[in-house]
Amino acid sequence: MDIEGFLRHRGGVARIASLHHAGFTGTRVDKALAAGSVVRVRRGVYGLPTEGDELGLALQHNAFVTCLSAAPAYQLWTLEKAGTVHLSPGHKKTVPGTVTHGRILHPVHPWLPVAGLADVLIHALRCLPALEALVMVQCAAQRGDVTVEFLRRKLPGNRNARARAVLDYVIPRADSVLEVLASYHFRRAGLHVRRHVELQGVGEVDFLIEDCLVVETDGASHLEAKQVKKDRARNNATVVGGRLCLRFGYVEVVHHPEQMVAQVLAVLEQSRQGSFSAR
Repeated sequence: MDIEGFLRHRGGVARIASLHHAGFTGTRVDKALAAGSVVRVRRGVYGLPTEGDELGLALQHNAFVTCLSAAPAYQLWTLEKAGTVHLSPGHKKTVPGTVTHGRILHPVHPWLPVAGLADVLIHALRCLPALEALVMVQCAAQRGDVTVEFLRRKLPGNRNARARAVLDYVIPRADSVLEVLASYHFRRAGLHVRRHVELQGVGEVDFLIEDCLVVETDGASHLEAKQVKKDRARNNATVVGGRLCLRFGYVEVVHHPEQMVAQVLAVLEQSRQGSFSAR
């Protein structure tokens, strides 16, 4: 492996000690610098010319990438990409143009200048809007990388009340970000929600609300012709089985959840009034 390949594997940047440990001599590093394939981020830190910007910034300031900016390092679900770099500098001096987080309290990433998963999630719960933090925690928790109980213990006191409240919405399993968000909004609306319910003749549905309304959340794969045909058959089977069905896509769940909930409530109310009874 050449130096460029090694750096790319390590996120685009590395300290000189790591390069030497991997077998790259000072002469090889100097040749790569002269060729322009590698740049010196600061003394003792090298990177690729167009990669590792966040990681390079962290190394340059003896800091660790954390919170939303660290999500890619752990392959966590996110709603938005970090517009501003989130760093934990480990000292009182802040890095201009970044969001500064507190000290690192848990083991860090084994080779990247990235905070450990525990600190990343704790920082996210304290910093981000509820839904953005929730999807990150949901992803890690259902993979078994961390437990909700562990995070709850790490967030004691009144000042962490908002962060702990987010943990109440982590569910045992979610097949997509859309399920996490829909579950959050339905529960916030006070609805009785059952997830991943097996219905005879239909199969497993995303949600069964108030034991009468099936709700499905459709990602990009549901736009494929084969899946559209399958979904149509499932919808018909749901109605034949005596239940109503609503389907919501990415735009409704992510950007217009209030409209989604309003439609669910409207159908439930009409059902209570007997609008769907045979006349």
